Amino acid sequence: MLLRPGDLANRMSGIAPETFKLPIDAARRKAREILDQCPQGGYTPVVENWRQLSDGQIEFTLRHLPSAD
Repeated sequence: MLLRPGDLANRMSGIAPETFKLPIDAARRKAREILDQCPQGGYTPVVENWRQLSDGQIEFTLRHLPSAD
């Protein structure tokens, strides 16, 4: 299996990405909640791969990336 650098970094950090599938308004609220979080434990929450599914729901991934500070 071929790993991308980001996959390897997540595996090594022990923090797995989390995927959400929500109706559009709930997805907006959840994404805003994630983005408003302060970095914790040296990791910043990031919303990635935001897309609308055929049923109208929004799917996105939450990842925790190392903080710059």
